[in-house]
Amino acid sequence: MAGIIDLAALLKTMEPVLHDTEYVFCSVSGGLEEYIPLNPIATFQEHEGLTLIVTKAAAQQYGLQYEGPFKQITLSVHSSLDAVGLTAAVAQCLTEQGISANVVAAFYHDHIFVQTSDAQAAHSALTQLAASS
Repeated sequence: MAGIIDLAALLKTMEPVLHDTEYVFCSVSGGLEEYIPLNPIATFQEHEGLTLIVTKAAAQQYGLQYEGPFKQITLSVHSSLDAVGLTAAVAQCLTEQGISANVVAAFYHDHIFVQTSDAQAAHSALTQLAASS
């Protein structure tokens, strides 16, 4: 099933969902296989190290240094990987509220990670963006 490309349709139907779990970003050395027990929800290999997005509890349990905590907001619309403008519209919306956003685009949905302290305000802003589109 193909994702939605039209920006207006994406914004109108994105239905942001705020998750309860707190996540953190970690940069570690070594291979992914060493960190599978942490059950990362996302990884990215960079020159400087392997980035993991894991629960705050898992990072603490394994004694990892991290940035965060963050809450995840999922945009519950099947956005195409070829869509243009969704990330920019979300970033602009959150910028207007003074909220930093870390965006992860997955196959079906976009996921926005915001500081836990900003999560409710970010969710409200994104919900309003959808309602006004």
